[in-house]
Amino acid sequence: MWFWQAVSGILLVILLGLHMVEQHFIAEGGLRTYADVIAYMQRPWVVVWEVAFLVVVIVHMLMGVRSIALDTGLPARAARRLTTALVIVGLLLLGYGLYLTFAILRLG
Repeated sequence: MWFWQAVSGILLVILLGLHMVEQHFIAEGGLRTYADVIAYMQRPWVVVWEVAFLVVVIVHMLMGVRSIALDTGLPARAARRLTTALVIVGLLLLGYGLYLTFAILRLG
């Protein structure tokens, strides 16, 4: 799991960097308006990129929480329950993020 935590961390830095450049350095005035965000999200590659960013953030976060919890010396049964709970939380977060993403796309 440590390897995947490291991989997700590297991807997180790359995607966050691209997100910051696109949202704050390329955007006129340093910040996109709501209308600008809707227009920006109409590009298919942007949706893929932003969803990938969402997935990487969720995975990295939940793997970090799991790692910290396991460092406390949880018994095996509790560790399995924690892992199951974190997968459920991750799927709920992903579902909510996708809902918001596609709600923005419907506005455009």
